[in-house]
Amino acid sequence: MIALLEAHRAGLLRRAHWLPNIVAGVIVGVVALPLAMAFAIASGAKPEQGLYTAIVAGLIVSTLGGSRLQIAGPTGAFIVILGGITAKHGIDGLQIATLMAGCMLLLLGVCRMGAVIKFIPSPVIVGFTAGIGVIIWVGQWQDFFGLHGVAARHFHEKLWLLLQALPQLHPATTTLAALSLALLLLTPRLPGLRHLPGPLVALVFATSAQALLHCEGVATIGSAFGGIPQGLPAWRVPDVTLVRVIELIGPAFAIAMLGAIESLLSAVVADGMAGTRHDSNQELIGQGLANIVAPLFGGFAATGAIARTATNIRNGGSGPLAGLVHVLTLVLVVLLLAPLAVHVPLAALSAILFVVAWNMSDLAHFMKMAWRAPRADVLILLVTFVLTVFADLVVAVNIGVILATLHFMRRMASSVEVQALGEQELRQELAHQGFDQLPPGVLVYAVEGPLFFGAVENFERVLAITHTDPHVLIIRLRWVPFIDITGLQTLEDVVLDLHRRGVRVILTGPNERVMAKLEKAKLVALVGRDNVCATLTQALAMCRASVRDADAQEIAAAPAETRP
Repeated sequence: MIALLEAHRAGLLRRAHWLPNIVAGVIVGVVALPLAMAFAIASGAKPEQGLYTAIVAGLIVSTLGGSRLQIAGPTGAFIVILGGITAKHGIDGLQIATLMAGCMLLLLGVCRMGAVIKFIPSPVIVGFTAGIGVIIWVGQWQDFFGLHGVAARHFHEKLWLLLQALPQLHPATTTLAALSLALLLLTPRLPGLRHLPGPLVALVFATSAQALLHCEGVATIGSAFGGIPQGLPAWRVPDVTLVRVIELIGPAFAIAMLGAIESLLSAVVADGMAGTRHDSNQELIGQGLANIVAPLFGGFAATGAIARTATNIRNGGSGPLAGLVHVLTLVLVVLLLAPLAVHVPLAALSAILFVVAWNMSDLAHFMKMAWRAPRADVLILLVTFVLTVFADLVVAVNIGVILATLHFMRRMASSVEVQALGEQELRQELAHQGFDQLPPGVLVYAVEGPLFFGAVENFERVLAITHTDPHVLIIRLRWVPFIDITGLQTLEDVVLDLHRRGVRVILTGPNERVMAKLEKAKLVALVGRDNVCATLTQALAMCRASVRDADAQEIAAAPAETRP
Protein backbone atom coordinates (compact mmCIF):
# COMPACT_ATOMS: atom_id res chain seq x y z
CA MET A 1 0.00 0.00 0.00
CA ILE A 2 1.98 3.01 -1.28
CA ALA A 3 0.72 6.17 0.43
CA LEU A 4 0.14 8.26 -2.69
CA LEU A 5 -1.62 5.49 -4.61
CA GLU A 6 -3.74 4.53 -1.62
CA ALA A 7 -4.80 8.15 -1.17
CA HIS A 8 -5.68 8.37 -4.87
CA ARG A 9 -7.84 5.24 -4.63
CA ALA A 10 -9.55 6.68 -1.56
CA GLY A 11 -10.35 9.91 -3.43
CA LEU A 12 -8.24 12.06 -1.08
CA LEU A 13 -6.48 13.88 -3.93
CA ARG A 14 -9.70 15.48 -5.20
CA ARG A 15 -10.11 19.25 -5.03
CA ALA A 16 -12.54 19.03 -2.10
CA HIS A 17 -9.66 17.81 0.12
CA TRP A 18 -7.09 20.38 -1.01
CA LEU A 19 -7.76 23.24 1.40
CA PRO A 20 -7.63 21.32 4.73
CA ASN A 21 -4.51 19.44 3.61
CA ILE A 22 -2.78 22.63 2.45
CA VAL A 23 -3.53 24.34 5.75
CA ALA A 24 -2.31 21.32 7.71
CA GLY A 25 0.84 21.09 5.56
CA VAL A 26 1.74 24.75 6.11
CA ILE A 27 1.26 24.42 9.87
CA VAL A 28 3.37 21.25 10.01
CA GLY A 29 6.06 22.95 7.90
CA VAL A 30 6.17 25.85 10.35
CA VAL A 31 6.41 23.44 13.29
CA ALA A 32 9.13 21.42 11.54
CA LEU A 33 11.30 24.48 10.84
CA PRO A 34 12.75 25.08 14.33
CA LEU A 35 12.70 21.38 15.22
CA ALA A 36 14.70 20.37 12.15
CA MET A 37 17.39 22.96 12.91
CA ALA A 38 17.46 22.10 16.62
CA PHE A 39 17.77 18.37 16.00
CA ALA A 40 20.52 18.93 13.43
CA ILE A 41 22.60 21.08 15.78
CA ALA A 42 22.12 18.64 18.67
CA SER A 43 23.23 15.78 16.38
CA GLY A 44 26.48 17.55 15.49
CA ALA A 45 25.33 18.66 12.02
CA LYS A 46 24.65 22.12 10.58
CA PRO A 47 21.15 23.60 10.92
CA GLU A 48 20.54 23.61 7.16
CA GLN A 49 21.22 19.87 7.08
CA GLY A 50 18.23 19.36 9.33
CA LEU A 51 16.09 21.29 6.86
CA TYR A 52 17.46 19.28 3.93
CA THR A 53 16.65 16.07 5.82
CA ALA A 54 13.10 17.18 6.52
CA ILE A 55 12.61 18.17 2.85
CA VAL A 56 14.00 15.00 1.24
CA ALA A 57 12.69 12.49 3.78
CA GLY A 58 9.33 14.24 4.00
CA LEU A 59 8.91 14.10 0.22
CA ILE A 60 9.79 10.40 -0.11
CA VAL A 61 7.89 9.12 2.92
CA SER A 62 4.74 11.11 2.06
CA THR A 63 4.66 9.58 -1.41
CA LEU A 64 6.20 6.11 -1.03
CA GLY A 65 5.59 5.26 2.64
CA GLY A 66 2.95 2.96 4.06
CA SER A 67 0.95 5.62 5.94
CA ARG A 68 -0.76 8.44 4.09
CA LEU A 69 -0.56 10.66 7.19
CA GLN A 70 3.08 10.17 8.17
CA ILE A 71 5.37 13.21 8.41
CA ALA A 72 9.06 12.31 8.34
CA GLY A 73 12.20 14.19 9.22
CA PRO A 74 14.91 14.38 11.87
CA THR A 75 13.67 13.49 15.35
CA GLY A 76 14.83 13.79 18.93
CA ALA A 77 15.18 10.04 19.37
CA PHE A 78 18.13 10.03 16.98
CA ILE A 79 20.10 12.75 18.74
CA VAL A 80 22.01 10.45 21.09
CA ILE A 81 23.07 8.02 18.36
CA LEU A 82 23.79 10.61 15.69
CA GLY A 83 25.73 12.88 18.04
CA GLY A 84 28.01 9.99 18.99
CA ILE A 85 28.56 9.02 15.34
CA THR A 86 29.35 12.60 14.32
CA ALA A 87 31.78 13.05 17.22
CA LYS A 88 33.68 9.88 16.30
CA HIS A 89 33.37 9.64 12.51
CA GLY A 90 32.53 13.17 11.38
CA ILE A 91 29.58 14.31 9.29
CA ASP A 92 30.68 12.11 6.38
CA GLY A 93 30.59 9.09 8.68
CA LEU A 94 27.11 10.09 9.80
CA GLN A 95 25.90 10.27 6.21
CA ILE A 96 27.47 6.92 5.30
CA ALA A 97 25.87 5.31 8.37
CA THR A 98 22.52 6.83 7.37
CA LEU A 99 22.84 5.47 3.84
CA MET A 100 23.66 2.01 5.21
CA ALA A 101 20.72 2.22 7.63
CA GLY A 102 18.48 3.10 4.71
CA CYS A 103 19.57 -0.05 2.89
CA MET A 104 18.84 -2.10 6.04
CA LEU A 105 15.37 -0.57 6.40
CA LEU A 106 14.66 -1.21 2.72
CA LEU A 107 15.71 -4.85 3.16
CA LEU A 108 13.53 -5.22 6.27
CA GLY A 109 10.55 -3.92 4.33
CA VAL A 110 11.18 -6.11 1.28
CA CYS A 111 11.55 -9.15 3.56
CA ARG A 112 8.23 -8.22 5.22
CA MET A 113 9.69 -7.79 8.68
CA GLY A 114 7.45 -4.86 9.59
CA ALA A 115 5.24 -6.92 11.87
CA VAL A 116 8.24 -8.35 13.75
CA ILE A 117 9.48 -4.89 14.77
CA LYS A 118 6.17 -4.34 16.58
CA PHE A 119 6.99 -7.16 19.00
CA ILE A 120 9.69 -5.21 20.83
CA PRO A 121 8.36 -5.13 24.44
CA SER A 122 6.82 -1.94 25.78
CA PRO A 123 9.17 -1.70 28.85
CA VAL A 124 12.14 -1.59 26.47
CA ILE A 125 10.59 1.15 24.31
CA VAL A 126 9.48 3.24 27.29
CA GLY A 127 12.84 2.75 29.03
CA PHE A 128 15.07 3.83 26.18
CA THR A 129 12.73 6.66 25.14
CA ALA A 130 12.76 8.10 28.65
CA GLY A 131 16.53 7.66 28.77
CA ILE A 132 16.93 9.56 25.50
CA GLY A 133 14.78 12.34 26.92
CA VAL A 134 17.07 12.68 29.93
CA ILE A 135 20.20 12.74 27.74
CA ILE A 136 18.73 15.40 25.42
CA TRP A 137 17.68 17.54 28.39
CA VAL A 138 21.08 17.47 30.07
CA GLY A 139 22.83 17.83 26.71
CA GLN A 140 21.10 21.17 26.09
CA TRP A 141 22.19 22.81 29.35
CA GLN A 142 25.31 24.15 27.69
CA ASP A 143 23.40 26.22 25.09
CA PHE A 144 20.48 27.01 27.44
CA PHE A 145 22.74 28.54 30.11
CA GLY A 146 25.53 29.74 27.81
CA LEU A 147 28.18 27.55 29.42
CA HIS A 148 31.65 27.06 27.94
CA GLY A 149 34.37 24.45 28.13
CA VAL A 150 32.09 21.52 28.97
CA ALA A 151 33.20 18.43 27.07
CA ALA A 152 33.01 14.85 28.33
CA ARG A 153 32.55 11.44 26.80
CA HIS A 154 30.24 9.85 29.38
CA PHE A 155 26.93 11.13 30.67
CA HIS A 156 27.87 11.16 34.36
CA GLU A 157 31.09 13.08 33.63
CA LYS A 158 29.24 15.63 31.52
CA LEU A 159 26.53 16.07 34.16
CA TRP A 160 29.12 16.68 36.86
CA LEU A 161 31.00 19.24 34.74
CA LEU A 162 27.75 21.03 33.87
CA LEU A 163 26.75 21.22 37.53
CA GLN A 164 30.15 22.68 38.37
CA ALA A 165 29.87 25.21 35.53
CA LEU A 166 26.31 26.36 36.35
CA PRO A 167 27.47 29.27 38.60
CA GLN A 168 29.22 30.74 35.53
CA LEU A 169 26.05 30.83 33.41
CA HIS A 170 25.66 33.65 30.87
CA PRO A 171 22.84 35.95 32.11
CA ALA A 172 21.62 37.19 28.70
CA THR A 173 21.63 33.70 27.18
CA THR A 174 19.83 32.20 30.17
CA THR A 175 17.22 34.99 30.19
CA LEU A 176 16.53 34.56 26.48
CA ALA A 177 16.29 30.79 26.89
CA ALA A 178 14.00 31.05 29.90
CA LEU A 179 11.66 33.46 28.10
CA SER A 180 11.61 31.17 25.06
CA LEU A 181 10.77 28.20 27.29
CA ALA A 182 8.00 30.20 28.98
CA LEU A 183 6.52 31.06 25.57
CA LEU A 184 6.65 27.42 24.54
CA LEU A 185 4.68 26.42 27.62
CA LEU A 186 2.26 29.37 27.68
CA THR A 187 1.43 29.74 23.97
CA PRO A 188 -1.23 26.98 23.99
CA ARG A 189 -2.94 28.80 26.92
CA LEU A 190 -2.80 32.41 25.67
CA PRO A 191 -6.02 33.48 23.91
CA GLY A 192 -4.38 35.29 21.01
CA LEU A 193 -1.62 32.72 20.42
CA ARG A 194 -3.17 29.35 21.21
CA HIS A 195 -3.62 28.50 17.52
CA LEU A 196 0.03 29.22 16.68
CA PRO A 197 2.80 26.61 17.04
CA GLY A 198 4.69 27.20 20.26
CA PRO A 199 8.14 26.51 18.73
CA LEU A 200 7.52 29.13 16.03
CA VAL A 201 6.40 31.77 18.56
CA ALA A 202 9.47 31.15 20.72
CA LEU A 203 11.78 31.17 17.68
CA VAL A 204 10.37 34.43 16.29
CA PHE A 205 10.50 36.12 19.70
CA ALA A 206 14.08 35.08 20.47
CA THR A 207 15.32 35.88 16.96
CA SER A 208 13.65 39.33 16.98
CA ALA A 209 15.00 40.12 20.43
CA GLN A 210 18.55 39.18 19.44
CA ALA A 211 18.32 41.08 16.12
CA LEU A 212 17.14 44.25 17.91
CA LEU A 213 19.21 44.10 21.11
CA HIS A 214 22.40 42.43 19.82
CA CYS A 215 23.02 40.86 23.22
CA GLU A 216 26.74 40.32 23.61
CA GLY A 217 27.89 36.76 24.12
CA VAL A 218 24.64 35.12 22.95
CA ALA A 219 25.48 32.31 20.53
CA THR A 220 23.43 32.31 17.32
CA ILE A 221 23.28 30.27 14.14
CA GLY A 222 25.25 33.08 12.51
CA SER A 223 28.05 33.09 15.10
CA ALA A 224 28.23 29.31 15.38
CA PHE A 225 27.62 28.21 11.77
CA GLY A 226 27.85 31.33 9.63
CA GLY A 227 24.14 31.24 8.81
CA ILE A 228 22.12 29.06 6.46
CA PRO A 229 22.88 28.93 2.70
CA GLN A 230 20.11 30.41 0.57
CA GLY A 231 19.34 27.59 -1.83
CA LEU A 232 18.89 23.86 -2.11
CA PRO A 233 21.80 21.43 -1.76
CA ALA A 234 23.62 19.83 -4.66
CA TRP A 235 23.86 16.08 -5.18
CA ARG A 236 26.94 14.65 -3.46
CA VAL A 237 27.81 11.01 -2.87
CA PRO A 238 29.70 10.39 0.41
CA ASP A 239 33.13 8.79 0.16
CA VAL A 240 32.12 5.20 0.93
CA THR A 241 34.99 2.77 1.51
CA LEU A 242 35.03 -0.80 2.76
CA VAL A 243 36.89 0.23 5.92
CA ARG A 244 34.27 2.85 6.79
CA VAL A 245 31.43 0.47 6.02
CA ILE A 246 32.86 -2.09 8.45
CA GLU A 247 33.40 0.59 11.12
CA LEU A 248 29.86 1.90 10.77
CA ILE A 249 27.89 -1.37 10.63
CA GLY A 250 27.00 -1.16 14.33
CA PRO A 251 25.90 2.51 14.31
CA ALA A 252 24.00 1.98 11.04
CA PHE A 253 22.13 -0.96 12.54
CA ALA A 254 21.24 1.16 15.56
CA ILE A 255 19.87 3.91 13.29
CA ALA A 256 17.88 1.36 11.28
CA MET A 257 16.34 -0.32 14.33
CA LEU A 258 15.46 2.94 16.07
CA GLY A 259 14.14 4.38 12.81
CA ALA A 260 11.97 1.32 12.23
CA ILE A 261 10.58 1.38 15.76
CA GLU A 262 9.80 5.11 15.80
CA SER A 263 8.31 5.23 12.30
CA LEU A 264 6.00 2.29 13.00
CA LEU A 265 5.01 3.72 16.39
CA SER A 266 4.20 7.00 14.66
CA ALA A 267 2.13 5.17 12.04
CA VAL A 268 0.22 3.35 14.80
CA VAL A 269 -0.47 6.67 16.55
CA ALA A 270 -1.72 8.10 13.24
CA ASP A 271 -4.03 5.10 12.74
CA GLY A 272 -5.46 5.55 16.21
CA MET A 273 -6.12 9.26 15.67
CA ALA A 274 -7.54 9.08 12.15
CA GLY A 275 -9.01 5.58 11.97
CA THR A 276 -6.71 4.52 9.13
CA ARG A 277 -4.56 1.42 8.59
CA HIS A 278 -0.93 1.58 7.57
CA ASP A 279 1.20 -0.97 5.73
CA SER A 280 4.18 -1.59 8.02
CA ASN A 281 6.33 -3.22 5.34
CA GLN A 282 5.75 -0.41 2.83
CA GLU A 283 6.45 2.09 5.59
CA LEU A 284 9.86 0.51 6.14
CA ILE A 285 10.51 0.62 2.40
CA GLY A 286 9.61 4.31 2.30
CA GLN A 287 11.78 5.07 5.33
CA GLY A 288 14.62 3.08 3.79
CA LEU A 289 14.47 5.04 0.53
CA ALA A 290 14.31 8.32 2.48
CA ASN A 291 17.46 7.46 4.42
CA ILE A 292 19.25 6.37 1.26
CA VAL A 293 18.47 9.58 -0.63
CA ALA A 294 18.72 12.15 2.22
CA PRO A 295 22.53 11.81 2.68
CA LEU A 296 23.00 12.36 -1.06
CA PHE A 297 21.55 15.86 -0.62
CA GLY A 298 23.38 16.84 2.55
CA GLY A 299 20.92 15.32 5.00
CA PHE A 300 21.17 12.60 7.63
CA ALA A 301 18.95 10.05 9.40
CA ALA A 302 15.20 10.58 9.41
CA THR A 303 12.13 8.70 10.57
CA GLY A 304 8.44 9.21 11.18
CA ALA A 305 7.95 12.11 13.59
CA ILE A 306 5.13 11.39 16.04
CA ALA A 307 4.58 15.03 17.11
CA ARG A 308 4.51 16.39 13.56
CA THR A 309 2.30 13.54 12.35
CA ALA A 310 -0.15 14.23 15.18
CA THR A 311 -0.07 17.96 14.35
CA ASN A 312 -0.87 17.11 10.75
CA ILE A 313 -3.95 15.08 11.73
CA ARG A 314 -5.22 17.61 14.31
CA ASN A 315 -5.14 20.39 11.72
CA GLY A 316 -7.11 18.53 9.07
CA GLY A 317 -4.49 16.52 7.19
CA SER A 318 -6.02 13.45 5.57
CA GLY A 319 -3.57 12.44 2.84
CA PRO A 320 -0.05 12.79 1.43
CA LEU A 321 -0.85 16.26 0.08
CA ALA A 322 -0.34 17.69 3.56
CA GLY A 323 3.11 16.10 3.73
CA LEU A 324 4.01 17.49 0.32
CA VAL A 325 2.87 21.00 1.32
CA HIS A 326 4.97 20.67 4.49
CA VAL A 327 7.97 19.96 2.24
CA LEU A 328 7.15 22.92 -0.04
CA THR A 329 6.88 25.21 3.00
CA LEU A 330 10.40 24.25 4.10
CA VAL A 331 11.72 24.73 0.56
CA LEU A 332 10.31 28.26 0.44
CA VAL A 333 11.83 29.03 3.83
CA VAL A 334 15.27 27.91 2.63
CA LEU A 335 14.95 29.86 -0.63
CA LEU A 336 13.44 33.07 0.76
CA LEU A 337 14.12 33.42 4.49
CA ALA A 338 17.51 31.77 5.01
CA PRO A 339 19.38 35.09 5.60
CA LEU A 340 17.25 35.77 8.69
CA ALA A 341 18.57 32.64 10.39
CA VAL A 342 21.83 34.36 11.38
CA HIS A 343 20.02 35.91 14.37
CA VAL A 344 18.43 32.69 15.65
CA PRO A 345 19.82 32.11 19.19
CA LEU A 346 20.95 28.60 20.02
CA ALA A 347 19.38 29.18 23.44
CA ALA A 348 15.92 29.31 21.83
CA LEU A 349 16.57 26.02 20.05
CA SER A 350 17.75 24.46 23.31
CA ALA A 351 14.52 25.60 24.97
CA ILE A 352 12.58 23.84 22.21
CA LEU A 353 14.60 20.69 22.85
CA PHE A 354 13.84 20.97 26.58
CA VAL A 355 10.15 20.57 25.73
CA VAL A 356 10.93 17.79 23.23
CA ALA A 357 12.91 15.94 25.93
CA TRP A 358 10.05 16.28 28.42
CA ASN A 359 7.51 14.98 25.93
CA MET A 360 9.79 12.08 24.97
CA SER A 361 10.41 11.02 28.54
CA ASP A 362 6.63 10.86 29.21
CA LEU A 363 7.23 10.82 32.96
CA ALA A 364 3.62 10.02 33.84
CA HIS A 365 3.60 6.88 31.67
CA PHE A 366 7.07 5.87 32.92
CA MET A 367 6.02 6.17 36.56
CA LYS A 368 2.72 4.38 35.93
CA MET A 369 4.56 1.44 34.35
CA ALA A 370 7.19 1.39 37.11
CA TRP A 371 4.44 1.36 39.77
CA ARG A 372 1.89 -1.01 38.25
CA ALA A 373 3.76 -3.40 35.95
CA PRO A 374 4.89 -6.89 37.08
CA ARG A 375 8.26 -6.93 38.80
CA ALA A 376 10.08 -8.52 35.86
CA ASP A 377 8.79 -5.82 33.49
CA VAL A 378 9.77 -3.11 35.96
CA LEU A 379 13.28 -4.57 36.09
CA ILE A 380 13.50 -4.55 32.27
CA LEU A 381 12.22 -0.95 32.21
CA LEU A 382 14.76 0.30 34.76
CA VAL A 383 17.70 -1.63 33.29
CA THR A 384 16.96 -0.27 29.82
CA PHE A 385 16.59 3.27 31.17
CA VAL A 386 19.80 3.20 33.22
CA LEU A 387 21.85 1.64 30.41
CA THR A 388 20.50 4.18 27.90
CA VAL A 389 21.56 7.08 30.12
CA PHE A 390 24.85 5.81 31.49
CA ALA A 391 26.08 3.34 28.87
CA ASP A 392 24.82 3.27 25.29
CA LEU A 393 21.46 3.19 23.54
CA VAL A 394 22.36 0.16 21.41
CA VAL A 395 23.58 -1.77 24.46
CA ALA A 396 20.45 -0.77 26.35
CA VAL A 397 18.05 -1.93 23.65
CA ASN A 398 19.94 -5.18 23.08
CA ILE A 399 20.09 -6.06 26.77
CA GLY A 400 16.48 -4.96 27.29
CA VAL A 401 15.26 -7.18 24.46
CA ILE A 402 17.41 -10.09 25.67
CA LEU A 403 16.04 -9.78 29.21
CA ALA A 404 12.48 -9.57 27.90
CA THR A 405 13.07 -12.61 25.70
CA LEU A 406 14.54 -14.63 28.56
CA HIS A 407 11.62 -13.65 30.79
CA PHE A 408 9.16 -14.66 28.09
CA MET A 409 10.89 -18.02 27.60
CA ARG A 410 10.87 -18.66 31.34
CA ARG A 411 7.14 -18.01 31.46
CA MET A 412 6.56 -20.17 28.39
CA ALA A 413 8.63 -23.00 29.84
CA SER A 414 6.75 -22.85 33.14
CA SER A 415 3.45 -23.01 31.25
CA VAL A 416 4.37 -26.33 29.60
CA GLU A 417 2.92 -29.26 31.52
CA VAL A 418 3.77 -32.94 31.19
CA GLN A 419 1.48 -35.10 33.29
CA ALA A 420 0.32 -38.69 33.57
CA LEU A 421 -3.34 -39.20 32.67
CA GLY A 422 -5.40 -41.65 34.71
CA GLU A 423 -8.80 -43.24 34.30
CA GLN A 424 -10.58 -40.09 35.50
CA GLU A 425 -9.08 -37.87 32.77
CA LEU A 426 -9.45 -40.57 30.08
CA ARG A 427 -12.98 -41.67 30.99
CA GLN A 428 -14.46 -40.80 27.59
CA GLU A 429 -11.69 -42.38 25.49
CA LEU A 430 -11.74 -45.54 27.62
CA ALA A 431 -15.52 -45.83 27.30
CA HIS A 432 -15.21 -45.86 23.52
CA GLN A 433 -13.07 -48.99 23.79
CA GLY A 434 -15.17 -50.67 26.46
CA PHE A 435 -12.53 -50.22 29.18
CA ASP A 436 -13.20 -49.26 32.77
CA GLN A 437 -9.53 -48.63 33.29
CA LEU A 438 -6.33 -48.47 31.30
CA PRO A 439 -5.14 -51.82 29.96
CA PRO A 440 -2.48 -53.32 32.23
CA GLY A 441 1.03 -52.14 31.44
CA VAL A 442 -0.14 -48.98 29.61
CA LEU A 443 0.73 -45.44 30.71
CA VAL A 444 -0.48 -42.22 29.08
CA TYR A 445 1.41 -38.93 29.34
CA ALA A 446 0.07 -35.66 27.89
CA VAL A 447 2.23 -32.70 26.85
CA GLU A 448 0.46 -29.33 27.00
CA GLY A 449 2.31 -26.37 25.49
CA PRO A 450 5.18 -25.82 23.05
CA LEU A 451 7.92 -28.43 23.33
CA PHE A 452 10.89 -26.10 22.84
CA PHE A 453 14.36 -25.86 24.32
CA GLY A 454 13.13 -24.02 27.41
CA ALA A 455 10.65 -26.77 28.31
CA VAL A 456 12.51 -29.99 27.53
CA GLU A 457 13.94 -30.32 31.02
CA ASN A 458 10.46 -30.60 32.49
CA PHE A 459 9.46 -33.08 29.77
CA GLU A 460 12.52 -35.24 30.28
CA ARG A 461 12.25 -35.19 34.08
CA VAL A 462 8.59 -36.23 34.19
CA LEU A 463 9.01 -39.05 31.68
CA ALA A 464 12.02 -40.35 33.58
CA ILE A 465 9.86 -40.89 36.69
CA THR A 466 8.14 -44.08 35.59
CA HIS A 467 8.66 -46.16 38.71
CA THR A 468 8.07 -49.43 36.88
CA ASP A 469 8.60 -49.81 33.17
CA PRO A 470 5.25 -50.17 31.40
CA HIS A 471 4.74 -52.33 28.32
CA VAL A 472 3.40 -49.34 26.36
CA LEU A 473 3.90 -45.59 26.90
CA ILE A 474 1.52 -43.32 25.01
CA ILE A 475 2.77 -39.73 24.60
CA ARG A 476 -0.14 -37.45 23.76
CA LEU A 477 0.94 -34.46 21.61
CA ARG A 478 -2.52 -33.07 20.91
CA TRP A 479 -1.88 -29.79 22.75
CA VAL A 480 1.66 -29.17 21.44
CA PRO A 481 1.42 -26.21 19.01
CA PHE A 482 5.03 -26.49 17.85
CA ILE A 483 8.28 -28.29 18.56
CA ASP A 484 11.83 -27.11 17.94
CA ILE A 485 15.06 -29.04 17.28
CA THR A 486 15.89 -29.30 20.99
CA GLY A 487 12.46 -30.76 21.68
CA LEU A 488 12.90 -33.21 18.80
CA GLN A 489 16.31 -34.31 20.06
CA THR A 490 15.00 -34.74 23.59
CA LEU A 491 12.03 -36.75 22.36
CA GLU A 492 14.40 -38.94 20.33
CA ASP A 493 16.59 -39.56 23.40
CA VAL A 494 13.52 -40.47 25.47
CA VAL A 495 12.25 -42.89 22.80
CA LEU A 496 15.66 -44.56 22.44
CA ASP A 497 15.96 -44.97 26.21
CA LEU A 498 12.47 -46.47 26.47
CA HIS A 499 13.17 -48.84 23.57
CA ARG A 500 16.33 -50.04 25.33
CA ARG A 501 14.17 -50.80 28.37
CA GLY A 502 11.73 -52.74 26.22
CA VAL A 503 8.93 -50.16 26.34
CA ARG A 504 6.82 -49.58 23.26
CA VAL A 505 6.21 -45.87 22.50
CA ILE A 506 3.07 -44.58 20.77
CA LEU A 507 2.72 -40.91 19.73
CA THR A 508 -0.81 -39.54 19.37
CA GLY A 509 -2.50 -36.39 18.10
CA PRO A 510 0.34 -34.30 16.57
CA ASN A 511 -0.90 -31.43 14.43
CA GLU A 512 0.25 -31.06 10.82
CA ARG A 513 3.20 -28.82 11.66
CA VAL A 514 4.46 -31.05 14.46
CA MET A 515 3.89 -34.17 12.35
CA ALA A 516 5.95 -32.73 9.50
CA LYS A 517 8.82 -32.05 11.90
CA LEU A 518 8.59 -35.53 13.41
CA GLU A 519 8.86 -37.04 9.95
CA LYS A 520 11.76 -34.78 8.94
CA ALA A 521 13.64 -35.66 12.14
CA LYS A 522 13.07 -39.43 11.45
CA LEU A 523 11.15 -39.82 14.70
CA VAL A 524 8.20 -41.40 12.90
CA ALA A 525 10.55 -44.02 11.51
CA LEU A 526 12.11 -44.48 14.95
CA VAL A 527 8.85 -45.28 16.75
CA GLY A 528 7.35 -46.95 13.68
CA ARG A 529 4.65 -45.41 11.52
CA ASP A 530 2.10 -47.81 13.02
CA ASN A 531 2.86 -46.31 16.41
CA VAL A 532 1.81 -42.78 15.37
CA CYS A 533 -1.96 -42.35 15.82
CA ALA A 534 -4.23 -39.44 15.01
CA THR A 535 -6.24 -39.85 18.23
CA LEU A 536 -5.83 -41.34 21.66
CA THR A 537 -8.83 -43.60 21.00
CA GLN A 538 -6.93 -45.25 18.13
CA ALA A 539 -3.89 -45.72 20.37
CA LEU A 540 -6.03 -47.36 23.07
CA ALA A 541 -7.60 -49.63 20.46
CA MET A 542 -4.10 -50.66 19.41
CA CYS A 543 -3.23 -51.39 23.04
CA ARG A 544 -6.42 -53.44 23.43
CA ALA A 545 -5.46 -55.55 20.41
CA SER A 546 -1.97 -55.99 21.87
CA VAL A 547 -3.44 -57.16 25.18
CA ARG A 548 -5.62 -59.71 23.38
CA ASP A 549 -2.64 -61.01 21.40
CA ALA A 550 -0.57 -61.25 24.57
CA ASP A 551 -3.36 -63.14 26.34
CA ALA A 552 -3.74 -65.52 23.39
CA GLN A 553 0.01 -66.20 23.33
CA GLU A 554 0.00 -66.79 27.08
CA ILE A 555 -2.88 -69.29 26.80
CA ALA A 556 -1.21 -71.06 23.91
CA ALA A 557 2.03 -71.39 25.85
CA ALA A 558 0.38 -72.73 29.01
CA PRO A 559 0.21 -76.54 29.72
CA ALA A 560 -2.92 -78.17 28.33
CA GLU A 561 -4.29 -79.11 31.76
CA THR A 562 -4.15 -75.41 32.91
CA ARG A 563 -5.89 -73.97 29.87
CA PRO A 564 -9.45 -72.71 30.39
